[in-house]
Amino acid sequence: MDSISSGAGTASGLKARPGVLARLLHNPSALIGGGLVLLFVLLAVLAPVLPLADPFKSNFLAIRKPPSELYWFGTDELGRDQVARLFFGARASLLAGIVSVLIAVAIGLPFGLIAGWYGGWIDIVISRVTEALLACPFLILAIAFAAVLGPSLTNAMIAIGLSAVPIFIRLVRGQVMSVKAEDFVEGARAVGARDLRLMFRHVLPNTLSPIIVQSTLFMAQAIILEAALSFLGLGQQPPSPSWGQMLNVAKNFMEQAPWMSVAPGICIFLAVLGFNLLGDGLRDALDPREN
Repeated sequence: MDSISSGAGTASGLKARPGVLARLLHNPSALIGGGLVLLFVLLAVLAPVLPLADPFKSNFLAIRKPPSELYWFGTDELGRDQVARLFFGARASLLAGIVSVLIAVAIGLPFGLIAGWYGGWIDIVISRVTEALLACPFLILAIAFAAVLGPSLTNAMIAIGLSAVPIFIRLVRGQVMSVKAEDFVEGARAVGARDLRLMFRHVLPNTLSPIIVQSTLFMAQAIILEAALSFLGLGQQPPSPSWGQMLNVAKNFMEQAPWMSVAPGICIFLAVLGFNLLGDGLRDALDPREN
């Protein structure tokens, strides 16, 4: 019976996938979001091979030059090309989003799975610690972690990931508690399936959809938070480019060179918009009520 139920679940999953993909492709917002995300991914990946100026090389004859045919987005306070620094800054922002999500999921998923499955005192301990962390504002918690770890992009990614762990613990715990009460789980238990098999073969796969959606949406928050930490001097360190760091420098030249703040601000806005639109599209496409 266990193998039959697993086979049926696999077959239904294969049948559902084309429907999910079709709904995603017919969602204009999701397509726009996916296009923006893909654009920034390509810019970040191809930055080293594109014919760009050296993002680290100063040109003291072109300090704070306005946008022109030579410098599309102008230059910064050291005469460095803004376009090159934006492209290489995308690498830091996207890396922060991906790595911080992986850290949050890697820690939050097992704790949420254990708390939701076993309940009892284990759930009480994990839930109380989670609630205590959630009581602290997300930004303040990330700043505290980053301050303790020290200023660097690596430490900023760790700080952002650790700050998001309670969010994923609560999400996974709620999903597990809902799924474990389903009939197919009780049926598998009745034929002798043990806890580990039930958790990883039957319960966990049915919690992946909300985890994927939350991970996509959290990448947008991670990009904002990495920019905030870099703006405060706790993230990417100079001379390595980062959108938040570029804004930190630009704030000192708002009257003399306003273009220095426009380009990184627009990049942050578009990247966050892309992940939010893609996340909303995934949520609609993976909604079980639509399958």
